[in-house]
Amino acid sequence: MELAYYSDYAVRLVNTEEPDRGKDALTSVEAVRELFGANQSAARRAAEADVTRFRGVRARLRAVFEAADTGDETLAVDLLNSLLLEFPVSPQISGHDHRDDDGRPLWHMHLADHPSNATAGYAAIAAMGLAFHLTEYGVDRLGLCEAAPCRNAYLDTSTNRSRRYCSDRCATRANVAAYRARKRLEADRPDSTGLTADSAQRSSANGDRRPGPSGR
Repeated sequence: MELAYYSDYAVRLVNTEEPDRGKDALTSVEAVRELFGANQSAARRAAEADVTRFRGVRARLRAVFEAADTGDETLAVDLLNSLLLEFPVSPQISGHDHRDDDGRPLWHMHLADHPSNATAGYAAIAAMGLAFHLTEYGVDRLGLCEAAPCRNAYLDTSTNRSRRYCSDRCATRANVAAYRARKRLEADRPDSTGLTADSAQRSSANGDRRPGPSGR
């Protein structure tokens, strides 16, 4: 199955909101339809009521990423299982328009979306795609961007599980901020000798007046 493609449904929906910045791009039917990408037949089913329904699913998907990000694997799985139960999928064998060199269909498994409404269809695909990704690669592959205040969701596909940011832009911004913080710390750090040049000169000029072993 096209795991990366289906799991990206969840990422796209979660990232329509930036809670820490007070931004929400999911404000219209058009915004809902854009989430479906090339799946225009499903997008056309979107109605005004789906805006609110999509926001509800978005909050639940974000909760999965938040649980994974904090290392609570059991909670992440429980939250995702609840979505899978509420929004089941219908797997089908499909060839779409893809053909091999001999003109035969390139058969593969496809997740058919739910026909009742746009939200149910999208949620089913997003939850199942995320479930496949989680079980295939591990809960720790679900993350939230560390470049505050971004907190966008991402799927870590790096070979060494080292991803921490949702994009190169956020990674660069975080690295610049860390560099500036180190420079400020170095500038504020006191002299390692414990004495400034002026205080050392005054001590030398006045002589060492500390008492010796006899107390005199």
